[in-house]
Amino acid sequence: MSSTSHYPAAPTAQGIETRTLSVIVDNEPGVLARVIGLFSGRGYNIDSLTVSETEHQKHLSRITIVTRGTPMVIEQIKNQLERLVPVHRVVDMTVSGPAIQRELAMVKVAGKGEPRVEALRLADAFRARVIDAGTESFIFEITGASEKIESFINLMLPLGLVEVSRTGIVAISRGPEGM
Repeated sequence: MSSTSHYPAAPTAQGIETRTLSVIVDNEPGVLARVIGLFSGRGYNIDSLTVSETEHQKHLSRITIVTRGTPMVIEQIKNQLERLVPVHRVVDMTVSGPAIQRELAMVKVAGKGEPRVEALRLADAFRARVIDAGTESFIFEITGASEKIESFINLMLPLGLVEVSRTGIVAISRGPEGM
C-alpha cells in the first residue's frame, strides 16, 4: 500500500467530490459544537470526524473532517469555517499538495477452527495486529488507508465479524512545512 497520496478530489455523480479538511481551532468548550452546527445547520454531511489537541502550549486542536459536495459547496464550507471566531486555519488536504491519510480500526472476530486460522492469516497479510485474543475471539488493530480497512472488514464478515470501532481519518501534508 502506498503511504503517499496526492489525492485529487474524488468526483462522483453530479460533480460531488469527497474532501478532507484540516481545521486548526482553539481548544475550548463549545468549539466542536459550533463547527458541527455549521455543517448540520446548512445540511452538509460529515463522513468522518476526528479531533485532538495538537499544540498543548498554545491550546490548539486539529479537527479533521471528511465531507462531500460540489466544488461550490466545498468552497462555501471552507469560507464559513474560516469565519468562525475560534478557527485559526482551514486547509483542504485533498488539493493542498501531497498528503498522507490514515485511519485506525479495531475489529473483533469470533470463531473456531478453520475460520479462526483464516482470520489470522488474513490479518497477517493486512499487517493487522492481534491486540486481544481469547479461545473464541480476536480483536485486531489495523491502520492504513480507509480502502484497506474496508477490504479487511469485508474479508472478516464471513469469518465471524462481531464488531468494528473506527477512529475516522487523520491527514497530514508531506514536506517540511506545517499547517
